[in-house]
Amino acid sequence: MGAVGDLLRRLFGSGAPEGFTGALEPAEHVVASAATRDGWLVATSLGLWLPGARPRRLGWHLISKATWSGGALSVVEAVEDGAVGEVVVLRDLPPRRFALEEPGKLPEAVHKRVTGAIRSRHRHESPGAWFLRRRVPGRDGLVVQVRPDDGEDVERVKEITPAFVASLPPPPVD
Repeated sequence: MGAVGDLLRRLFGSGAPEGFTGALEPAEHVVASAATRDGWLVATSLGLWLPGARPRRLGWHLISKATWSGGALSVVEAVEDGAVGEVVVLRDLPPRRFALEEPGKLPEAVHKRVTGAIRSRHRHESPGAWFLRRRVPGRDGLVVQVRPDDGEDVERVKEITPAFVASLPPPPVD
């Protein structure tokens, strides 16, 4: 954002809701927000800030799934659970549900950012796993991730990863 962005932020604020206690990066801007009983869900250019005593940002590339239903946003966070060469192995945590009385544009913004981070996805059936190429907010290039299916033998997935990734078509050109 540079000097102009810094000036705009000083003049107009960060766009974060009043009472939000997360520390935004200098180039990070707020896209949408909604109150929960535990604080604020804040969608920014770099990720989704989760509420709590110490809000934390979850990068868009580490959200496996986000769904809006029944007045609540459910988010499945992925954690990096090792690597095979340059390929990051992901493991999903249990879904977290955030009830939103006034969702505003937050569900739409989250959906757009999560799906927009994915440049390509490929399925491997046995062992079952998804291979994704994703943008990482704030970094150039793509990261390749593999997310084994629930209950799948992670070591078997790691074994097939190098050959499967080598067989993938080149990523789409933006």
